[in-house]
Amino acid sequence: MKKTWDRHRQLHLYIDGASRGNPGDSAIGLIIKTPDGLILKKKGIFIGETTNNVAEYMALLHGICESLRYKPSSLIIYSDSKLLVNQMRGIYKVRDDKLIPLYKKAIKLLEKFSAFDILYIGREENREADRIANRTLDERSLKRL
Repeated sequence: MKKTWDRHRQLHLYIDGASRGNPGDSAIGLIIKTPDGLILKKKGIFIGETTNNVAEYMALLHGICESLRYKPSSLIIYSDSKLLVNQMRGIYKVRDDKLIPLYKKAIKLLEKFSAFDILYIGREENREADRIANRTLDERSLKRL
């Protein structure tokens, strides 16, 4: 029997940004899952030349937007970027002029959920989102050859 997902339930979003150079060619990876592990979406996007921190925020923004399409009631976000997680949780201030508008946009988008949380996870636990971002960069490099 095919698994179905109740759209009123929670979603889990795994995100990662990758840069080759800082700044350098950058891409994002995201995975959206149901609480029982059903993968609803895997996506990688080349985002151009930017810093790793901007790439992390772009992964967050794209991931939130993709998650909203499923109309869940709540969202739990997982990232291996301590900076991003601590800024979004209000532990660190956002001081970088490039990150401030991205942070503000993320906060505004997250207001659309009845509840959300953002959690730091180690790189090992975020391996698949990292793989998607890096594969997107690899494919971009191959296209240039």
